[in-house]
Amino acid sequence: MAKDIAIDARGVWKVFGKRADEAMAALRTEGIGKAEVLERFNCVVGVADATFQIERGELFCVMGLSGSGKSTLVRHVNRLLEPSAGQILIGGEDVMSLNGADLRRLRNHRVAMVFQNFGLMPHRTVRDNVAMPLEIRGTGKARRWEEADRVLDLVNLTGWEDKYAHELSGGMQQRVGLARAIASDPDILLMDEPFSALDPLIRRQLQDQFMDLSRSLNKTTMFITHDLDEAIRIGHRIAIMKDGRIVQIGTPEQIILNPVDDYVADFVAGISKLNMVFAHSVMRPVDEFEATYGPVPGDAREAHPDMDLNALMDICVDGHGIARVTQSGSAVGVINRPMLMRAIQNNRG
Repeated sequence: MAKDIAIDARGVWKVFGKRADEAMAALRTEGIGKAEVLERFNCVVGVADATFQIERGELFCVMGLSGSGKSTLVRHVNRLLEPSAGQILIGGEDVMSLNGADLRRLRNHRVAMVFQNFGLMPHRTVRDNVAMPLEIRGTGKARRWEEADRVLDLVNLTGWEDKYAHELSGGMQQRVGLARAIASDPDILLMDEPFSALDPLIRRQLQDQFMDLSRSLNKTTMFITHDLDEAIRIGHRIAIMKDGRIVQIGTPEQIILNPVDDYVADFVAGISKLNMVFAHSVMRPVDEFEATYGPVPGDAREAHPDMDLNALMDICVDGHGIARVTQSGSAVGVINRPMLMRAIQNNRG
């Protein structure tokens, strides 16, 4: 089945500086690096040959250290920045080919952005802040207020509609920013480190709330973060950037278990892998298991192929210490204590 691609970025480059054209030519013909571009042309490489696809409904995290190019990259999707080279397609439409009116329509109807600094209008109430995209569209006051109240309820801010930004905590202000983005009912959400300025507890609560909203609303999301724990927690896939380049794209499990180079390996070194390794990668087929260990007990506990090592430990400490892995009512594999212990030993660090 063909993938339903919401965002398709093809060889996107961004070079900042007065001699950007010369620098781009040298990058392409000579293959020079970021440091040499700065030295020779006094230009900065913000994004280097970024290529990726995001499927409709996917939560795609882009992460990297400060200066890696992640925030620069996301600003190309809605053309807040013009690329030095490359293409970005949204639903198959080339964003770079849009005229002013079509670009404004894209930003107001199809793509919404949530910033780190909230971006709320201090002279507007919470309700008016949330309703602003609909006001720009020309929606009547009663209708836009009705929609604002609906999405404020989604982010648990009912009762705060008539307050102003300075009367809200940081976490509440960020929820207003999220509600404003949702109110316009976009196909795509661009989120640029939206929770990074918040306290850890509030941050985790907002992550939980955002994941619930993402599942229920089925929005395509490009989520920028410098926090690998956050990316692993919320992302379907993760792109890791360094010096403007995407160095690896994969699921959290792929990134942690199979880092593509030392840079990525250093990132994931402190991450526990116990909740990133699943039954399907540990189990043995039933016939192979029985040839080695004998028949599977009839009262063996049941497990699912997507159970992680933590969940499997809870199952295998009881009874015979054997889990029958089943899917759609059929046994697809077996795990016992020795197999589980080996998996844990290999994936502790």
